[in-house]
Parts: sequence; structure tokens; C-alpha cells
Amino acid sequence: MTFTITLPRLMTVGAGAVRELGATVRSLGSARPLVVTDPFMKEAGTVDAALASLRDAGLEAGLYAECVPDPTTDSLEAGLAAVREHGADLLVGFGGGSSIDTAKALGFLSRNPGPMRDYKAPKANTGPALPVVAVPTTAGTGSEATQFTIISDSETDEKMLCTGPSFLPVAAVVDYELTLSMPARLSADTGVDALTHAVEAYVSRRANPFSDGFALSAMAAIGANLREVYKDGSNRAAREAMMLAATQAGIAFSNSSVALVHGMSRPIGAQFHIAHGLANAMLFPAVTEFSVPGAESRYADCARALAVAGEEDDDAAAAQALVDELKALARDLAVPTPASRGISREDWDRAVPVMAQHALASGSPANNPVVPTAEEIEELYARIYG
Repeated sequence: MTFTITLPRLMTVGAGAVRELGATVRSLGSARPLVVTDPFMKEAGTVDAALASLRDAGLEAGLYAECVPDPTTDSLEAGLAAVREHGADLLVGFGGGSSIDTAKALGFLSRNPGPMRDYKAPKANTGPALPVVAVPTTAGTGSEATQFTIISDSETDEKMLCTGPSFLPVAAVVDYELTLSMPARLSADTGVDALTHAVEAYVSRRANPFSDGFALSAMAAIGANLREVYKDGSNRAAREAMMLAATQAGIAFSNSSVALVHGMSRPIGAQFHIAHGLANAMLFPAVTEFSVPGAESRYADCARALAVAGEEDDDAAAAQALVDELKALARDLAVPTPASRGISREDWDRAVPVMAQHALASGSPANNPVVPTAEEIEELYARIYG
């Protein structure tokens, strides 16, 4: 068995790593980097440390601070204009997954003709792109280490998964201190996102020994720290553990794959503008319960990594303990249902057939231990409504 591994060329990890951003970018041969972020990061001053590091390194750094949550093909147009206007030779994606995904898409479209829908999965993209350095400010998406970007099609509302080495950052700067101000809800949602990455990477039909190690390590850290950062965001040790785990989980699924949870969560985000991590959290227990029969021993390993089952437990008991833990985690983190989020049953039911088709089209459900039919996906959507 052989498998291909892709990773960022450089990774700087630890407290204060953002202050080394300028040296990293300079070492990559850039002279005119453009920082790609969102308005909040600019207004809060969070991005200032990154800009200062770049300018202290003698670089002509520009700033594009108009990223939107769940970036769309329309939203990329202003970003592409900013890339051209600055004459950028490298992009720094600074922020959560949406900003990093935007930077990846801008880097790719700067060197390839649109539209973006021509590059969605199952196409694997290997063409040229402006280099991207990713600086995450949340502990969840793992986008700093993945060869994926998620962009919604403004014409169809499809949340498109675009894959391939073209979207892999050339470097990542992972500084947990950037997450210390994250509010509890965002800490919970991004943390569950990272846990979903780790579990799905491990049970995926494309799992391999390389991704397995990163996935299990991430699960152990998340199991020990997620509730703590939700309860006390100032806990530096827990924040550091979650940040490293999110990156490890990103490496895991980038070199394996995600599966049904992610396939189903993207359409929820597209249809109802629910944050990606929260949509994952809504789905995680029910989809895992559905999927366990296809990989009981692998799900049992996940339970043991999370320390909710021991070696003395047989696989069936351990896998059930995992399902029970995911349900308990949803309660402890106050994960809402679509109903409690204010989505009407009528609107939900109307969207379900479209969401099921978009989930299947993404390709992720085909990696699941139990490959679902469209009808089974619709049933799962109905089950989680609340």
C-alpha cells in the first residue's frame, strides 16, 4: 500500500509565533505580501502584530480586510482586485477558516481563469497559484495545513469543496495566543470541528497509517481540553493543546479525507448560513451512530483515544461509548438544533432534498464507513432537526 503525503513546507508553532511571520515570508522570497483577513480582525487590532512583523522584515505589506463568513464566488472579486492592485507576490491568510479559504482561492484564481465552479471536487487541482502563508486565529478548521478550500457558488448556493495541492499553504504560523480572546460559542464550535476532522480522518475509507497518528493524537488532546476552553477561555495550557490538536487534525484529514458529517454540514451552511463548526456539531452524534456498523473497531479506537472507553471494553461497547460521549458533549457545549436556532420545519423540509444532493455531489459521503443513499441522508437531516 502506498499513499501520498502533502504538508506545508514550513510550520512555526507556539506562543508568539506570529512575531516570526515576517522572517518566514521573507525566507520564501516575497517582497510584496498581501494580508487577507476580515473586518473584525482589522477593527480589533488583532492583525496589527502580523502587519508589524512583515514591515519590520522590510516587506511592502498590503492589507485586504473584506473577507466574509462562508466566502462566495462573488465575494472573491474584490479580493482579486486587491491582489492585482497591490502586485502581491504572496498572500497571508489571517483569521478563521473563511479568511484562510479566501486567501487560498484568491491565490489560485490569480493564476488560473475562473469560474471557481470549474475547480470543485472531484477535480484535483495541481495548477499554479500564488503562495499562501496561513495564520489561524481559531482552533478548529485546520485550514492552515490542508489542501482544501470551501467557496459557495453565488449562482447556485452550492458550498463547493475545491481540492488539490494548489490550495495547500506553503507555510503556516500557528500561535495559540491568537485564540485567547475567542468567545465560548466559537471555542465550542471550532473545537467540535477539529474533533470531527480527527474522527472522520481516522474512520475514512482513505485513512492511512500517517494520518491515523495525527488523528488519534488530536482526539486525545481535544477530549482532555475542549470542555475546559469552553468553560475558561483564559486557560493557556488548554488553549495551546487545542490549537496544536486543530492543526494535527487538519494534517490528518488533508492526508486522508473527511466523510459524511462534513458532506452534510456544508449544505446546512450554504442554505441557512450556520457556521461550519456548529453545523458539524449538530450532525456529529447522529451521523456517527449511523456510521458505526461500517467501522466498529475504528470508532472504538476513537472512544479509547478520547478516554471514554478502555482497553478492557470490547469494540461494540467502546463504539457505543463514543456515540454517548458525542451526545453528552453536545449537551455540555449547548449545541443547538436547527429548530432551536429558529429554522422553521417548513423551510428545513423544503431544503432537505437539495442539501442531500449537494452533500453527495461533494464526494465526502463516499469516504464514509457506511456510504449513504440520498434517502438515508434525508432521513439523517430529518432526525437532527429537533
